[in-house]
Amino acid sequence: MATKASLTMQMLANRLGNFIPTAGTKNISLLRHAQTQLLRGYTSEKQQEVTDDGTVVDQKKSPQSLEIERLTQELVAAKDQNSELLDKYKRALADSENMRTRLNKQISDAKIFGIQSFCKDLLEVADTLGHATQAVPKEKLNGNSDLKNLYEGLSMTRAALLQVFKRHGLEPVDPINEKFNPNLHEALFQKEDTTVEANTVVEVTKLGYKLHERCIRPALVGVSKC
Repeated sequence: MATKASLTMQMLANRLGNFIPTAGTKNISLLRHAQTQLLRGYTSEKQQEVTDDGTVVDQKKSPQSLEIERLTQELVAAKDQNSELLDKYKRALADSENMRTRLNKQISDAKIFGIQSFCKDLLEVADTLGHATQAVPKEKLNGNSDLKNLYEGLSMTRAALLQVFKRHGLEPVDPINEKFNPNLHEALFQKEDTTVEANTVVEVTKLGYKLHERCIRPALVGVSKC
């Protein structure tokens, strides 16, 4: 929309045009010059628009300005897209690292605990050898060489088996006089004992076992009560 000043200049230019045909020869050139200047001012004013807050805005922009605006908009859009892609990349990288960590943990656990079922089966062998040696009366060993040799053979076999267990991270849990731990012990009964605190293991009926700090069989115990 043209301003009031531009409309005034246009009206003056039109009126000067009406006077030119009747003016004298000397005044024609002056009138034409004045008309030209007014029209120039009107044209220049017409290229601007005054907003409601009084700001003058150019309506006609040069090709260079339009190209700069276009490139600026493209730059802003490219920066936004780059920021979004960078955020997605960081998230994907974090997810990949977490997945790699979990996979390595699973592989490590598979190597360590893959023999867990096999170990549990061997524990029964160790228990049987232990029960066999405990069943031999100690007072009869000196008078019977065959019984003594059998006892010693069973003891050596059990000791060798326990050494194999230890090399593979399998160790017995004998919690006598320890505080009862439900993660490692299974209470079968309670027993009156005033010499220790309540819930103390006072008897072990079956050893427990841990494989690399993981309990694969709880110890069967009796605990004290007050």
